[in-house]
Amino acid sequence: MTDFTDEELALDPQFADQFAQGFRPACQLYLISPPAIDTGFVDRLAAAFDGGGVAAFQLRLKDLDDDAIAHEAEALQRLCADREVAFIINDSMTLAKRLGADGVHLGQGDGDPREARALLGPKVQIGITCHDSRHLAMEAGEAGADYVAFGAFYPTTTKETLYQPDPSILGWWTTLFELPCVAIGGITADNAAPLVAAGADFLAVSSAVWNHPLGPQAGVAAFAEVLASKPPPPR
Repeated sequence: MTDFTDEELALDPQFADQFAQGFRPACQLYLISPPAIDTGFVDRLAAAFDGGGVAAFQLRLKDLDDDAIAHEAEALQRLCADREVAFIINDSMTLAKRLGADGVHLGQGDGDPREARALLGPKVQIGITCHDSRHLAMEAGEAGADYVAFGAFYPTTTKETLYQPDPSILGWWTTLFELPCVAIGGITADNAAPLVAAGADFLAVSSAVWNHPLGPQAGVAAFAEVLASKPPPPR
C-alpha cells in the first residue's frame, strides 16, 4: 500500500454524500465494562442486556493482571454466551486465547493483527484501535482485522483523549470498505445521532450505561431511538 499520511489524504467532510450507499446492518451497541467491577457486576451486566440489543461486551480492566481478569471473566463470559453477546477481551491476545473469548480488541501498542490471527485462529474477532487515522485503519484491514475503531469522538473520562476525529471518517470508511467500524469515546444517547448518521456500525459505550441515573438497563434502553434513526439505504 502506498504510504500516504492522513494529512496528505485530506478528507472532504461530504465525501460519503457523493456515493449511493450499499446495504449495511443497523448500528448496534458495543458495551465496554467500567474500569473496575465488583462481585455483583454480573447482575449489572444482565440488567444492561435487559435494556435492549447489545451486540458485544468488552471486558476492560486495566488495573488487574491476567489471572485476576480471568477470575472475574468466568461468570461474565457465561452470561454473554447465554445472551448471545460476543465476549471481547481488551489488550491481551494471550488472555483471549486462554479464555476462549469471542474476540480481542488491540490498541496500537498491543500487538499485530497477524500475530493475533496466528494465535487465535480464523473465528476469533480481532478489533484494532485506529484513533483518527485512515492510514492506520487501512493497515489494520490489510493485516486481517475484523473491525476498526475510531475515536474519541467526544471528551471522555474513561481514558486520556489524544485524538478526536470528525464523524465524516465513519462515512468515508463505510463508503469504501465492508469491514465494520466502531465509534468510541464519550458517546451518550444525546450525542450519538451524528455518529449513527455518519455511518458507524457500532457505538462503543461505557459511562453512559454504567453511570445512568436509572441504572444500566435504562442506560442501554436510552440508545434504542438513536440506533433506529438511521434511514434504510436505497436498494
